[in-house]
Amino acid sequence: MAKRELNRKRAIVTGASSGIGWHLAKQLAALGVEIVACARREDRLEQLAVEIQSVGGKCIIVAGDITSKATRKELIETCASQLGGLDLLINNAGVGAMGRFDEADADRLRQVFEVNFFAIADMIRESLSMLKQGNHPMIVNMSSVLGHRAAPLKSEYCASKFALHGFSDSIRAELAGNGVDLLLVSPSTTDSEFFDHALEDNTHRNWKRRGAMPPEVVAAKTIRAIRKGKHEIILTHGGRFIVWLDRLIPGIANRIMARFGQ
Repeated sequence: MAKRELNRKRAIVTGASSGIGWHLAKQLAALGVEIVACARREDRLEQLAVEIQSVGGKCIIVAGDITSKATRKELIETCASQLGGLDLLINNAGVGAMGRFDEADADRLRQVFEVNFFAIADMIRESLSMLKQGNHPMIVNMSSVLGHRAAPLKSEYCASKFALHGFSDSIRAELAGNGVDLLLVSPSTTDSEFFDHALEDNTHRNWKRRGAMPPEVVAAKTIRAIRKGKHEIILTHGGRFIVWLDRLIPGIANRIMARFGQ
């Protein structure tokens, strides 16, 4: 596939108020992409827009919850009215929860799935007609290495990312005939605010790790994959190792998770 040119592309980036989404919006804008940025924290979005516009980029903000149909409708209408279409849909917004499944309220599972799976599926469904008319269009679903190999104490998060993985593989094949690409991105632990904003954490653990990948690096690797037309990327050597270990010797992977993952 020919290298995807990004200059003058039109993109929606969800979860853009911090972390990976923030850096995706800034780095894409620096390459000439016109951005519609979405998140719940309007003040952070306004700061993002100022930074992008100060160096000549274009960034329009839509503050709201991506699980809301009204927010998704506003995003799509903003793209149509102010950018004239949509070429890149980057589903980056996500949420986590940590703790034993047998000690969790049933609502925790539903809340995680609303953000990490249903909102993404709905966003894709509602924007597809415009994407199909886009210029070399692509959907980018930000997943996790835990969507390939699950770990304890994150059962709801892992389940949502496994669902996103399967859904992405399925619709990638369905949309191939429409000229819409799909990239699934699977980072390992990222140095972001993800754990600070978890729905719940009953583990009393410090989940932030030394050596976690900086969000700007995740963003840069994602953009490189967008330009190359990749279908899927796992971003770390450790992530690739555990995925292949699980595929080739699942019994050992299970024992490692049971012993060291809690």
